[in-house]
Amino acid sequence: MFTGSSRPAHRGTPSTRGPRRRRPHALASAIAATLSLGVTAFGAPAQAQLAFEQALHLAQDRSRQLAAQDAAVSAARDMAVAAGQLPDPTLTAGINNLPINGPDQFSVGRDFMTMRSIGVTQEFTRAAKREARAARFDREAEAAEARRALALSNLQRDTAMAWLDRYYQERMREVLVIQRDEAKLLIEAADAAYRGDRGSQTDVFAARSSVAQIEDRIAQTEGQVASAKTQLARWVGDAATGPLADPPETDTVRFNPADLETRLEHHPQIAVMVKQEKMAEADADLARANERPDWSVQLMYSQRGSAYSNLVSLNVSVPVPWDRARRQDRELAAKLALIEQMRAEREDASRAHVAEALAMLQQWQSNRDRLSRYDASLVPLAAERKQAALAAYNGASGTLSAVLDARRNEIDTRIDRLLLAMQTARLWAQLNYLIPVGHDLATDRQ
Repeated sequence: MFTGSSRPAHRGTPSTRGPRRRRPHALASAIAATLSLGVTAFGAPAQAQLAFEQALHLAQDRSRQLAAQDAAVSAARDMAVAAGQLPDPTLTAGINNLPINGPDQFSVGRDFMTMRSIGVTQEFTRAAKREARAARFDREAEAAEARRALALSNLQRDTAMAWLDRYYQERMREVLVIQRDEAKLLIEAADAAYRGDRGSQTDVFAARSSVAQIEDRIAQTEGQVASAKTQLARWVGDAATGPLADPPETDTVRFNPADLETRLEHHPQIAVMVKQEKMAEADADLARANERPDWSVQLMYSQRGSAYSNLVSLNVSVPVPWDRARRQDRELAAKLALIEQMRAEREDASRAHVAEALAMLQQWQSNRDRLSRYDASLVPLAAERKQAALAAYNGASGTLSAVLDARRNEIDTRIDRLLLAMQTARLWAQLNYLIPVGHDLATDRQ
């Protein structure tokens, strides 16, 4: 942080300047000492700092969304195994042809037609249909895995943005606190000058007003810091209350801008849509398999009275698709149309993702150029302007209003620079975590 000038005050001659108004000669050095103490306090090593990468790991460990998607994958895998099996057999037991009137009423052994039967029925689902059902759940498991990757990508992006928001909000608070402490010294100087009949009361009020305005901005920033902590706690829990470590390097992203479109083919949102399209294809395959009916076989043993022979029955049943054009064919056509719908939506979403990512990349690069301009000229010029105004005030050749105006300009410039840095860091997080860390490499090996 820039400190005030300690150059000696300009001494004009009585003939040209009149009686010299004495200003506090130690003002600039006191400001420098205050700033030095402030920087030391803020720069002191803190304990239990929350590093950026640590925040990402904590968020991943605490995420219930990832656990939910893991459960969804496990459920779909189990259903795939179950869907590949034959249906359970059906056990049948009963009494057939029981007389309800006459001399043999409710007798199970005197009438030759009365039988006590027990049987088992088994549906023999064709292997192709069972494989299609299992494949459908396999595709569902893959879709759940893609949704997990999407959840991880969103988790990493949102955690990164929350961490960066808090970091830059705290840096803005530091700037304002240091500027406020410096401005308080001007109140003392203006008040001393007024009591010694060397300054006006307007200067005192102006200095106090300047401090009050800075304190109001500090209060506003404190609220933003508290909000940023709350948002970070959403992802990392109690660790959000501790101090933050140094920020990550945001000068590069994890992919080559020239390969953006190719890399975005692995974007989790696109991967989810691809897997949903595969699920629709599996549904179409199952609809094709359903065009051929499955057979069922029933074996039944019937026991009659002791005077009669026992019986065995064997029955075979098969559905009759008598209206295939309106049922099975229409169902298959619907599944095929759904595939086309999902393919078109995926292609449109892919184009939208590429355009959005390119726009963010261009804005990120533009912001980096602007940050370089702030560092090279805007911030140094604002600091030099304040230094010159302060030196003139100390040398009795400038006014307090010029110092206050220069300070406001420096504060605004530094805050604008931090706001731009925060926006640039947020863009970096959005670009860097378009694909979750490690997921793109795993996808490339498939």
